[in-house]
Amino acid sequence: MSILVVAEHDGAHARPGSSSALAVARDLAAHSGERVELLVIGRGLAFVAADAARFAPVIVADHPLLANPTADRYAHIIADVAKAREAGSIVANSTTFAKDILPRASAMLSAAMAGDVTGYSFANGKLLLRRPMYAGAAMATVALTGRPLVITVRASAFPAAEPLAEPGERIVWSVDASTLPNHSEYVGLESRPTLRPELTEARVVVSGGRPFRTGEEFEKYVGCLADALNGATGCTRALVDAGIAPNEWQVGQTGKVVAPQLYVALGISGAVQHLAGMKNSRVVVAVNTDPEAPMFSVATYGLVGDVRQIVPELIRELGK
Repeated sequence: MSILVVAEHDGAHARPGSSSALAVARDLAAHSGERVELLVIGRGLAFVAADAARFAPVIVADHPLLANPTADRYAHIIADVAKAREAGSIVANSTTFAKDILPRASAMLSAAMAGDVTGYSFANGKLLLRRPMYAGAAMATVALTGRPLVITVRASAFPAAEPLAEPGERIVWSVDASTLPNHSEYVGLESRPTLRPELTEARVVVSGGRPFRTGEEFEKYVGCLADALNGATGCTRALVDAGIAPNEWQVGQTGKVVAPQLYVALGISGAVQHLAGMKNSRVVVAVNTDPEAPMFSVATYGLVGDVRQIVPELIRELGK
C-alpha cells in the first residue's frame, strides 16, 4: 500500500505547496506504515523528476499528450497509477489545478474526497479531517470511508517537507496514448505575465479593492507596493469583474485562499467572501477611508486614509 502525492510543477521544479502535501503524507504514513510516492505528470520532466526525487521516490508520467493539464487525461493517469501502486490515499495541494483534476480522479476510483483540509487527528485508529465550511464561518470534522481516500490540503496550514538524505527512486510510468480521453482540447492560457511570486506561494501579498478604477492605477499603487515588498498582487472579485485585474489574482471564497506572512489590503472593505480567502494571514495591514470597514476587525494594523496618499509614502519609506 502507498500514499500517492500528486505534485504540481512549473516545468523545472515542484511547486512549494506540494512540499506541504508531502509533509502531510509522510505523517499519515508514519501512522499507517504505508510508503510515500510522488507523482509528476507532464512533458519534458527530467528536471522536475530530479527535483522531486530529492524528497521522495517519484513516479514520472511523461508524454506529449500530457504537455498541458487537461483534467480528463490527468485524472485518468492519477486513477491508473493509484490502482497499480495500491494507493490507500491520494494527497495534493489545494489549488485550482487540484480542484479541477482530483474530483474527477476520485469519481473514477469511487473514492471519498475531502478538500481544503487544514488539520487532522486520529481517534480510535480513524483519520479525522478538519476543513472550513460556509466561507470559513464553521469548521467541520469529517471521516472518509472506503479506499482510497482523496485529500487536498491547504499548504499554508502545514510545514514544508524536508529533503531526503539520499534522492529517491525515479520510476518511469508507461503511458498508453490509446487509452487517454480525447473529450477536451487545450486551446490556450489567458494569463497576465508577471515576474512576481505566485499568489498562493508568496510570503507577502498586496491586494487592492474598488478604489482602483483602471489597470494602470492598480499597477501604480498595488503593483509598486508589492514590488517594494517582493510580494505578489491580489485583488477582490469586483476588480476581476470590471476587467481591471486577471482572475488568477482574485483572493476570496470564489478565488484563491492565501495565508502569507504579511497581507496588505488596500481599499478593501472586508466582505465575508474576501475574508474567507485571507483571514489566516499572519499579519494583516489594512488601509481604508472608512474607519468602520470590516477589514479593520481582522487587521493587525490599520491606517484610515486615502490609499493614493498613503501608498506612495509607504513605498518611499521602504526604499530608504
